[in-house]
Amino acid sequence: MSVDNRETETLSDDEQDDVLQEIERSRTHRGTIAALVALIAIGFSAFQLWIAAQSYQFGPFGSLQQLQVNTIHVTFALVLALLLFPASRGDGFVARRLGALEAAVRDRFGTESAVTSVVERLGDGVRWAAVDRDLRRVTPLDVVLIGLSLLPVYYTVTEYDEIQRMSLFGIQGVRPIHELYPTLEPVVTTLAAVGIPLDGVSYGYLLGIVGILLVLEATRRTLGIVLMSLIASFIVYARWGYVIPSDSAIGALAIQPESWGNIVYNLWYITEAGMMSTPVTVSVRFIYIFILFGAFLEMSGAGKWFIDLAYSLTGTKRGGPAKASVVSSGFMGMLSGSSIANTVTTGAFTIPLMKRAGYSPEFSGAVESSSSSGGQMLPPVMGAAAFLIVEFTGTAYGDVIIAATLPAIAFFFGMWIMVHFEAVRGSIGGLSKDDLPNPIAELRSGWFYLLPIVLLLYFLVIARFSINRAGWYTIVAVVALLAVVAAYNDRTRVPLFGTIGALYLAQTAAYAVAGGGLVSALQTLAGAGTAADAYTIGAAATAAVSDLGTIVILVSVAFLLARPHGDAPLLEFQDDVETAATRTATTIGRPKLASNRAYRYAMFIGKSMESGARTATTVVVAVAAAGVVPGVISVSGLGPNLAALINAVSGGSTLILLVLTGFAAIIFGMGMPTTAMYIILVAMLETPIRDVGIAVLAGHLFILYFGLMADVTPPVAVAAFAGAGVAKADELKTAITAFLLSLNKILVPFAFVFSPGILMLRQGTEGWNVIGWADVTDLGFFLPAVVIPVVGMFLGVYALGVTIIGHQYSSVSSVERIAYSLASVLLMVPELLLLVVEGLAAVAGVNLSLTTFAVTFPLRAVGLVLLAGLSYSNRSRARKGGKRDETAESAVTSPTAGDA
Repeated sequence: MSVDNRETETLSDDEQDDVLQEIERSRTHRGTIAALVALIAIGFSAFQLWIAAQSYQFGPFGSLQQLQVNTIHVTFALVLALLLFPASRGDGFVARRLGALEAAVRDRFGTESAVTSVVERLGDGVRWAAVDRDLRRVTPLDVVLIGLSLLPVYYTVTEYDEIQRMSLFGIQGVRPIHELYPTLEPVVTTLAAVGIPLDGVSYGYLLGIVGILLVLEATRRTLGIVLMSLIASFIVYARWGYVIPSDSAIGALAIQPESWGNIVYNLWYITEAGMMSTPVTVSVRFIYIFILFGAFLEMSGAGKWFIDLAYSLTGTKRGGPAKASVVSSGFMGMLSGSSIANTVTTGAFTIPLMKRAGYSPEFSGAVESSSSSGGQMLPPVMGAAAFLIVEFTGTAYGDVIIAATLPAIAFFFGMWIMVHFEAVRGSIGGLSKDDLPNPIAELRSGWFYLLPIVLLLYFLVIARFSINRAGWYTIVAVVALLAVVAAYNDRTRVPLFGTIGALYLAQTAAYAVAGGGLVSALQTLAGAGTAADAYTIGAAATAAVSDLGTIVILVSVAFLLARPHGDAPLLEFQDDVETAATRTATTIGRPKLASNRAYRYAMFIGKSMESGARTATTVVVAVAAAGVVPGVISVSGLGPNLAALINAVSGGSTLILLVLTGFAAIIFGMGMPTTAMYIILVAMLETPIRDVGIAVLAGHLFILYFGLMADVTPPVAVAAFAGAGVAKADELKTAITAFLLSLNKILVPFAFVFSPGILMLRQGTEGWNVIGWADVTDLGFFLPAVVIPVVGMFLGVYALGVTIIGHQYSSVSSVERIAYSLASVLLMVPELLLLVVEGLAAVAGVNLSLTTFAVTFPLRAVGLVLLAGLSYSNRSRARKGGKRDETAESAVTSPTAGDA
């Protein structure tokens, strides 16, 4: 049973698409183009699945090098970006200038003038070629750019030896286009005759320029002009940064002169720097496969089930709908890695129920957007962030998720506290039991959705598979699981599981007898193969487990094909899958196929692969573009000078450096994917952060938290605006509310930077490491370095929640809010106050060292006493009044600049 949505303004699938389309400015295709996009997207996912399963080996086609794989990866994203995002909707700078020119010509020459006619026809031609006002048309410009995007990848795959020669002879030392493709010599000769000397320019150089420009254009379309301009400015800087006078105020930014040839080579043709460097490699190996895993899990119906489960457990409690939204949105945000998409898709269900319970539209949209953006810091998936941190810090994946767990829990604990206090303030109850599913029934009907997450943790933490391999096996598990669910009913239950069990035993026996699976054993019996060494029984059983996914899929699909129209009591795909099944079945003139279990299962696989590719497109474009920043910094030798400049600006102060880092993360993160923000800031700030003694992992998580804050920080606040669109609320009020609800993302990072024990880190002779059992039993370390800071963090988050909402047991006055906020800082991060005192003392010529346990512990104790006293006073006032002040105005529902 799902949550009863009667009398709520839930959004339809089309309305959700409209909200996403308005924010992301992406197209919604129909007909042939939609089928083409789906086919390319499925091809992209299939390519990545093959890499996850077989690495870079492509059977009879041989193996590919990392550069070739990265280029294919980026090219898929370029093609999809050009198809999904328009060059212009007619409201940009160029379009406005064109319209102004036409108006000026009409005013000057009149409407009947030949000059006016020519200019208007020219304008119409430009709009036809490049403008897509309704977000439904592929323009001629898109077609041309897509064609051009295929040239660099074809060159990289087919002429890799030529690219290798570039490292010896330079990019201009390889063959021009007419030598590489003699049939094009007449064209090259003709162009040379009219002043375009392609005969003297290497083909690789030209294609490198094309590739770089296409990535910039895809960045502009998908992520906006700001990020594109930033990346372009770094490219320009790589060429002309040498003109900066070395004796000027910014002389540290001066670099050595570099030719365009070397810049293009470094940005496009190597994997150590530039657009094909580590960020794209991480996307190939880790990020994409887990985006795909999230898509499979979402399309399976797991998200819908998890929301229902959360509501069944919390829906009847005070503020239950908002509490369920915090839990379910965090979970889905962890998987999707997109704050905007998760806010819209999950919020379409949760926001109406929050409004129905009594929360304001602004608060409802803010809760959803804050929780969805926070999901990207929630282990074990953390969107794509966990895998970038693994690669850039060299930290084991298990250590990353251990370190990230407690701060993430603290954030969601704070969200839970704030929605509870808002419910107390507004006397907001829960939903009726009649409107909610039974939690026991929900667990019985969908417990299997938890298996992929459990398997993922097993593969990564216990079995210690590579991240890529773990992602592959987990996706296979999801596909196999849904195959069983689709085939399962009362009639098939016994034969289905009996057949799977029998084949598993036969596979085990084949390994034990013939040293290979059933296929190998049959080939040996037929004389087409030779027997290998037999396995022991234990080893044979283990080997057969690795084939279990394939066995389950084959058997289940066979049952589906045998009885395609049987019932499937546990099957409840995401609505997008059912919609796709209905539309495609109707399109091909066989509407009854929409109820065919085998057809629906095929649609589930196809839609999951398409959705994963669509989600990954923006991420891949972002990481390719962002790779320019670390590439330019490393190749130009700017790194040490930049670190020195940042240290000079911060004056060597850890606090000032962290504040600057936080501001930079929020500014760079505005409207930008977390991945791009993270890559750019790590490239610029990792060295200064490391130099002041901050644990590397803590520094990286600090950047991540502040970058996620950008999604709900006005004036951009893209996730908050998405929540406002779903809630039909005021955008600015929703954004301010979401910002206030997310303030934990600001204080918690400071807490774990100054108290790395919160991240379960301890400094040793070889740097910072995740603590082990020996550290836990060392009470002299564990109590002061871990237990006290962790307890202080959670109590501080609680106090901050009271400060933001302005209500605890009764209303909280302005003076009391100041006291609660002071208690929050003292409990969570007393070092902030101490560093300010140290800085003031340093100005006066006095050197102090106050950030020691002997000083911070008493300050935490003062914060605890202050919080306890304030809470006791507030509760006593509530009891004396006989009832809570239900009419008090909340700081969140009606935020002001002063409250913020």
